[in-house]
Amino acid sequence: MTSTPGPRAPASSKPEPTAAAQAVAWLHTARFLTTAPRLEHLPATEVPEIAFVGRSNAGKSTCINTLTQQKRLAFASKTPGRTQAINLFALGKQGLTDAVLADLPGYGYAAVPKADKIRWQQVMANYLVTRENLAGVVMLVDPRHGLTELDEILLEVIRPRVEAGMKFLVLLTKADKLNRAEANKALSIARLQTAGGEVKLFSALKKQGVEEASLLLWNWAHPEQT
Repeated sequence: MTSTPGPRAPASSKPEPTAAAQAVAWLHTARFLTTAPRLEHLPATEVPEIAFVGRSNAGKSTCINTLTQQKRLAFASKTPGRTQAINLFALGKQGLTDAVLADLPGYGYAAVPKADKIRWQQVMANYLVTRENLAGVVMLVDPRHGLTELDEILLEVIRPRVEAGMKFLVLLTKADKLNRAEANKALSIARLQTAGGEVKLFSALKKQGVEEASLLLWNWAHPEQT
C-alpha cells in the first residue's frame, strides 16, 4: 500500500529588503562623474543633486566613502583644504543616473592662503545659490567643536532655499568619540543653531547613522516614491 503524499511545502522566499537596505545599496552604485575647478565647468544635470559641505577637518570625505561603501571615492587630501574642486558622483543602478552627489571643497583650514579661501567661499556660495537641480545639502560637523562661524555663514547662504523647500541635514561626525550625555548635548545645541533643522549622529567607525542618512538621501532624490 502506497502512502498518499501530503501537501507540498511552499517554496521558501527571501524577505523583501527594507527601505533602508535598498537605500544603502543605491548609494553603493556611486561612481565618479567629473571634477570642476570652477562653477562654469560643471555640466548641467537633469536629476536631483545632493551637496556635501563642511569644514576641512569635519570628516566629509570619510563620510561620503562610508555612505557609498567605497574606500577612495571621495579623496581625502593629506593636507586638509588643499582639494579645490567640486567633484560630482553619479548614482543609479545598471548605469542609469537618477541622482548626483556633489563633494564641495572643505573650508576653513588655516594653511590655505586667504585669497584661495575667499575665492572658494564665493564659488561655493554661487553653487549653493544658483545650482538649479540642488535638492538637498548635507553639512558635516565635528560635534566636539559644534557649528563654527563659517558653518553659520553657509547656513545663511542656503536659508532662502531651505525655506523654499530644499532639504537640509546636519551630520555630527565622529560620534563614536562622544559618550551618551555628550552626544545628546551636541544634538540639542546643533538643533538650536539650525533652528530645529534635521540633525543626526554619524560615525564612520561604528557605522552609526549610515542607514538613517542613506534613507534620507534616497527620499530626497526620489520624492515621487516617498
